[in-house]
Amino acid sequence: MEFETQLLYPIDQLLLAVMIFAIMFGMGASLTTDDFRAVIRKPRGVLIGFLSQFGLMPFVAFGLAVILELPPAFAIALILIGCLPGGTTSNMFAYFGRGSVALSIAMTTASTLMALLMMPFLLEIYASGFTLQISEEMRAAGADTDFVIPTGNIIGSLLIVLLPVAGGMYLRHRSRDWAKTAEDTAGFMAIIVILYLIGTAFIRHSGLFFDTPWQIYAASICVGLLGFLFGYWMSRLFRLPPLFQRAISLETGIQNGPIAFAIILLSFTEPIQSQMLWLAILYSTFIVITSSFITLYYRRIGKFDYEIYQNTIIHNRLFGDNYVTHYPEGFLPQRLESDPSQGNSASQKR
Repeated sequence: MEFETQLLYPIDQLLLAVMIFAIMFGMGASLTTDDFRAVIRKPRGVLIGFLSQFGLMPFVAFGLAVILELPPAFAIALILIGCLPGGTTSNMFAYFGRGSVALSIAMTTASTLMALLMMPFLLEIYASGFTLQISEEMRAAGADTDFVIPTGNIIGSLLIVLLPVAGGMYLRHRSRDWAKTAEDTAGFMAIIVILYLIGTAFIRHSGLFFDTPWQIYAASICVGLLGFLFGYWMSRLFRLPPLFQRAISLETGIQNGPIAFAIILLSFTEPIQSQMLWLAILYSTFIVITSSFITLYYRRIGKFDYEIYQNTIIHNRLFGDNYVTHYPEGFLPQRLESDPSQGNSASQKR
């Protein structure tokens, strides 16, 4: 599937650049130095989340690309999405899905920093076969050069998008109120720009939605859904509390789309760029829809254990850190018997 004209016009790229800056600035505005300390204080949940984020997701994306036999440019885009750090909206979904927001923020922080090392390494492992396919196609068309993934440009792109994160953190340090405004504005702007890109793509390339093979739609939807599934079962396998299971699941499935846009725009050229952007746009659209349904499901099944967690935390605030909440025999399900606070209060461990 190739595009006869460029998918994004200069004005679109400018809007996308503004969106990327605003979202990463908003992400920084939601972070404090305490979030970085939390990564050190509670490394187990973050480590398991790291394994889900950079261990499972790239493999899931690669597997989908192979099974669905995606064209090489779309396959590389899907693998790129699988290698991304967690998105800032995962923190919001973790809150509404009764997950551990603290763990979600810690995972977002850790994965964003580790992406500088992990993304180039993982792309080299999983995308090399697809780059060879593109090189063969280029040589068949008469080109005398090979296609390579621009690792240096990708690292540079990651460093560039981390600059507004630092600016957002500085704003949070100076003014919590303005930081909250920046955080809220970023999420709203992301939705508006994504809807704009979808709308303009439909107007300028009216047949694009119908010409896109079902495999590309399936890949853009399933990579997030499988991330939710594997993140959830990975955390269950390591016997993490339900709060942590839901947070890791959402953090694993929701990737940082704005970083994907930045890397594609700054690192790749046409005609590869438009193909990769189209898959990234589809993923960013569908992940909002699927995340909403998963969050509603988690919110329903997590009602009881979240109320127990809140109850024990309130008891410790009222009666001291050493207070132990007692429940009637058989009241707590087995998953909560050993620690009703779900890892948030040392005194509540049985």
